[in-house]
Amino acid sequence: MSTAVNLEHDAHAPSANCPNCEAVVSGHFCANCGQEAILHHASTREFLHEFIGHYVALEGKLWGTVMRLLFRPGALTLEYIRGRRVRFVQPLRLYLTLSLVFFALMKLTSGFDPGTEDKDSEPEAEVASATAQAAPPLKPLTKDEKRGKAAAEAAIGAMQEDFKQEEAAVAAERSKSKNNLNFSMLDKDGDFLNRWPTLKHKWQAFEDLPGDQKGTVFTAGFYHYAPYAIFCLMPVFALMLKVLYLGSGKRFGEHLLFALHSNAFAFFIYSVILVMPFGFVNFVLWCWLLGYLPWAMRRVYGGSRWGVFLRWGTLMTFYSMAIGVAVLLSMMAGIMSVGGH
Repeated sequence: MSTAVNLEHDAHAPSANCPNCEAVVSGHFCANCGQEAILHHASTREFLHEFIGHYVALEGKLWGTVMRLLFRPGALTLEYIRGRRVRFVQPLRLYLTLSLVFFALMKLTSGFDPGTEDKDSEPEAEVASATAQAAPPLKPLTKDEKRGKAAAEAAIGAMQEDFKQEEAAVAAERSKSKNNLNFSMLDKDGDFLNRWPTLKHKWQAFEDLPGDQKGTVFTAGFYHYAPYAIFCLMPVFALMLKVLYLGSGKRFGEHLLFALHSNAFAFFIYSVILVMPFGFVNFVLWCWLLGYLPWAMRRVYGGSRWGVFLRWGTLMTFYSMAIGVAVLLSMMAGIMSVGGH
C-alpha cells in the first residue's frame, strides 16, 4: 500500500498519491479519477453547501428547460440539435419524470386501489351479525317438531346438492366451450394451449372471476404496464416522423428527440389538467395541447402551414391508434397477474 492520508494529523495536507486510485497527483484534483487531493473531515456545513449547490444547478436547468418546453414549441429540440445541451435537463430524464408524475397523479385522482375489493363484504357480515344478535330467542321444539325439521332439512340439503352438481356441470361445460372458442380464434391449429400452459392457466383463472373483479384486473394491468408500453412507442413516434419527413435530412435520433420532448409536454399538460379540474383552465390547456405539436413541427422541420397540418393530422391518426393498441395490450397483460404465480 502506498502513501496514506492521515486526516487526524493534518486534515488539509495534500497527498503525493490519490487516496482513491493511487495515481500521482499534482494539484487540488486527481487527473486520473477527478477526486479531490486534499481531504478533510465531512461537516454539516459541507453537506448543506453541496446540496444547495446541486439544487441551484438543477433549478437553473429545470427552469430553462420548462420555459422552453411549455411556451416555445420545438425550441428545446432545436437547442439540443444545435449542441446546446448542458444548460438543459436531459430529454430522457425529462420524459421519464413527467411520465411518472402523470401516471401517479392519474392513479391518485381515480381512487383506484385493488386492495379494497376484499373489504366490501365486511359491512354485510357486520349487518348479519347485528341482526342475529337482535333477533328474539325462539321457543324450544317438541320431539315431533324436531324429527320433522330434521327430515325437511335432509330433503332440502339433498335437493341443494343435486342443484349444485347440475349447476357446476353446466358452468364447466359453458366455460370449456367459451375457452375453446377464444383460443381457437388465437390459434387455428389448436395447439396454442399446449405450447403456452401458463397462459391457459391464467386465462381460466380470469374467466372464473366475477365481472367486477375482471374490471379491476384490467385497471391494475393498465396502471402497471401502460407507462412501459407508451414509452416503447417513442421509437414508433420517431419512425412516423421519419416517414412523414423523408428527404428532410433529419436523422432518426433527432426524430426521437422530438418525440421525447413533445410527449413530455403532453404528460405535463395532462398532469395539470388532473390537478386543476376547472372549466376555463382546462379549455385553455386543451387548446394549447392541440396547437402545440403542429407549431413545434413547423419550427423544427419547417414547411408550409398546410403541409404541417396534413402531416400533423396523419401523425395524430396513426399515433392515436398505436396508443389505443398499447393501452389495450397493457390491460390484457393484467390477466397474467391472476391466479398467482
